[in-house]
Amino acid sequence: MSTVTIMLGAPGVGKGTIGGRLSRQWKLPLISSGDLLRDHVKRQTPLGTEAADYMKRGELVPDDIVIGMIRERITAKDCAPGFILDGFPRTPAQAEVLEPLLSGMQVNVVLLKADEEFIVGRLSGRMVCTSCGQIYHLVNLPPKSAGICDRCGCALIRRDDDREDVIRKRLAVYQEQTAPLLDYYRRQKMLTEMPGDGIMEETIAKIDRLRK
Repeated sequence: MSTVTIMLGAPGVGKGTIGGRLSRQWKLPLISSGDLLRDHVKRQTPLGTEAADYMKRGELVPDDIVIGMIRERITAKDCAPGFILDGFPRTPAQAEVLEPLLSGMQVNVVLLKADEEFIVGRLSGRMVCTSCGQIYHLVNLPPKSAGICDRCGCALIRRDDDREDVIRKRLAVYQEQTAPLLDYYRRQKMLTEMPGDGIMEETIAKIDRLRK
């Protein structure tokens, strides 16, 4: 049976990092809605062109466009054994549309939780490569040479949305917008809560045991 793991949690809680580790361990694709959106825009696909129009106006990309990208991606051949979703769904409406697309699959919904101060500390020290997107942390995962990516040698930057004041606003928005989605999965008894601020290996082992 195909296995789908949906990773939920606040910005900076570690969804992408843990999802990446699980992707390599399980040999399943990690699908990030943000990466998918940027890829479509870059390739100027019909969905990407439509999404870019909203983004240029500073508006949220409508659900039907994002869902169209997700639907196209999860029906690809490499997703047949299963996949990991990072950043989707974000609302109960998206979850309801996603549900029939996952019919017949084993679905595990994992919520990574961490204290707000922990997340602020993690994100405010984060640096990202301007070329390959590799993520570093000034304390936890510093590059070998200050300001230079170990992987490709390009410059590292701190994103504007990783400032402390912006981070706290993002967390407040997340709590407000995501609460209904968490309630949706709790009612279906599909939600499993895991520590996002604990020992990563232990968290990964716990998620791995959810697979039957």
